[in-house]
Amino acid sequence: MTRVAIITGAARGIGAATVEALVAHGWNVLAVDRCRDVEGVPYAMATPADLEALVDRHPGRVLSLVGDARSAQDMALAVETAISQFGRIDAAVACAGVIAGGAALWDTPDDVYDAVVSVNLDGVRRLFAAAVPALLEAPEPRSGRLVAVASAAAHVGLYHLAAYSAAKHAVVGLVRGIAADLAASGVTANAICPGSTRTAMLDASAALYGLDSPEAFADHQPVGRLLEPSEPAALIAWLCSEAASGVTGAALAVDGGMTTV
Repeated sequence: MTRVAIITGAARGIGAATVEALVAHGWNVLAVDRCRDVEGVPYAMATPADLEALVDRHPGRVLSLVGDARSAQDMALAVETAISQFGRIDAAVACAGVIAGGAALWDTPDDVYDAVVSVNLDGVRRLFAAAVPALLEAPEPRSGRLVAVASAAAHVGLYHLAAYSAAKHAVVGLVRGIAADLAASGVTANAICPGSTRTAMLDASAALYGLDSPEAFADHQPVGRLLEPSEPAALIAWLCSEAASGVTGAALAVDGGMTTV
């Protein structure tokens, strides 16, 4: 039977690349994105047209839902929609994320801090809280998958990005706690920690630091280049596979060596 995933932050970047990766591996996907800007975040979010482009590329395999990862109601609707349209849910992948800051913590406005923490952390919580009961309803032996996109910032402190660093550290803690809660259920929970990846978020990061181009971030990665969204997406696809059944509670780096130096 065809496996089914829900992916938040799916309209572009790592989220869209993950949609593509899972479809290539035979999955059906409910692609979820807010598709409107976030107060406190200084760059434009994805659009409904971005989200619908995924559906157009994969008719019958990808369905779209406009929803906010921070909303318990929207995430409950995502689970209901995936089950009603595809008949099941096998994985929930939390890719929704934003970056904002550019100042020391004590000079960071509350709306910026709240936006960064709510999207990057609470968005994971809401998706997983909605998805886990459905995953546990599957008959044993289960093979449900939870995957969250954290960041290399989950392992280091980034200058003038304390809120973002704190949120991504917390994502790893959340995933490890959920993995412990799920124990021998057959449902796994993991995080991936990307380095500098060629996305709109990296463009925004360059702007926060006053850089002319995001290419400057390549200097911080021993591979000597930026990552493409397909690279973290490939790791997510593997974690969603049955081959990754022995991996849970992990925070796996796909950062071009960034956190090794």
